[in-house]
Amino acid sequence: MVALAIAAGALLSGCHSTVDSLGYDDPQGLNLHPMQGPTSPYPNAFGQVLGKSNAEIAQKISDAFDQLFHGDPSNEAIYFPVSGQPQAYIKDIYHGDIRTDGMALGMLIAVELGKQDEFNRLWNYAVANLQVMTGPDKGYFLSSCATTIDPVMPCFEPFGSQHMLMALLLAYDRWTLSAPDGGVAQATADAVAPATVDYATGAKALLTVMRHKVDQNGGLVDGVTDMIDANTALVFVQPDVTGADLTSPSIELPGFYDLWAQATGDPFWNRAATAARAYWARVAYPKTGLVPSRSHFDGATVDGSDTFASDAYRSLVNFVVDRIWTASPPLYSAPSPDTAWDVAEAGNLLNFFIGADIKQYGRAFTLDGTTVDAFHDVALVAANGTLGLISVNTLRRSDFIQAVWDMDTATGTNRYFAGTMQLISLLLLGGQFQVY
Repeated sequence: MVALAIAAGALLSGCHSTVDSLGYDDPQGLNLHPMQGPTSPYPNAFGQVLGKSNAEIAQKISDAFDQLFHGDPSNEAIYFPVSGQPQAYIKDIYHGDIRTDGMALGMLIAVELGKQDEFNRLWNYAVANLQVMTGPDKGYFLSSCATTIDPVMPCFEPFGSQHMLMALLLAYDRWTLSAPDGGVAQATADAVAPATVDYATGAKALLTVMRHKVDQNGGLVDGVTDMIDANTALVFVQPDVTGADLTSPSIELPGFYDLWAQATGDPFWNRAATAARAYWARVAYPKTGLVPSRSHFDGATVDGSDTFASDAYRSLVNFVVDRIWTASPPLYSAPSPDTAWDVAEAGNLLNFFIGADIKQYGRAFTLDGTTVDAFHDVALVAANGTLGLISVNTLRRSDFIQAVWDMDTATGTNRYFAGTMQLISLLLLGGQFQVY
């Protein structure tokens, strides 16, 4: 696959990294270790707050998955198998393109639900069709960052690569370390049997390229950088000199990084987790809790990306995942004395949306709370619902959780973003988003 040409720029401070003794310059030299999630039970807001049974929760999640992955391809599905190949892709229906974020979220949803056939097909497609095989971008996954319909604007965005890596590590633990058959997937009826996937090799390669791309290239070539800044341990919005000093709350994933430290034995990832949490605290507006779509590393806003809009919705999910995967105190001790930043942040956000009218709030705001776009976006409803999982003392918290339960599974041209947000929210609120 021909690599995307990126304009060269000035050498970045911190874009060089030294290959360490962990063997990151050689994916085969990195040994993966099992990851361990929280020692306390996963919170289940649908059961503990709404009183839903395990059977009801399982059916709710199953129905949404079946519709989005195997429903009517003209109006319901976002998952599309490739005829005659052990591959499938997730499509952004509205923009008319295939994005690494959707592919990665599809993989993450699949591994959480034990859907190995769907997982393998998505990964096979990504490697065959999205991964760059030559040139300075070799190893990165080509995506689209278009904001209008059907232009296909090529980019290398870190959200997708990071979620692919997390999904591969979970798959390795679930289907290789724990599976007597070595993790060979069973094909669905009337389907081409998928090839065996080596989850460990895929994960090692991504770990290596994200941290050591400049080393692999022998220096800064065509402006291509690592995905993560070695000095600050923050993620670049693009692995390119044009992304210098720019990041986003939605691509900082400390809940992932602490697990990557477990999997690799590399303390860099613990440092990245600490840096990401400190960055979140810098950019969250004190009263509303709203975060920008993009900012500089120091938290200074960027013109055009200084509002809370759709790009920032995933940040709310990141806060929740970080809390339930890495925090030790139980969330449902009542009354809860917990004053951790993420709990307080969730409270600020939900209290803001209560004031904005829980059933009518818009989809874009200035950070101090002025409505920029009044359209009611169900993707934001799904993201806000997840905050109810950790904001244990917020007034009307159950209303946000109930709103997710009551959502119809997305259909039509907007079903990709709303649908993936809804499925992730259902998994989180149903206690099914777990470390295996």
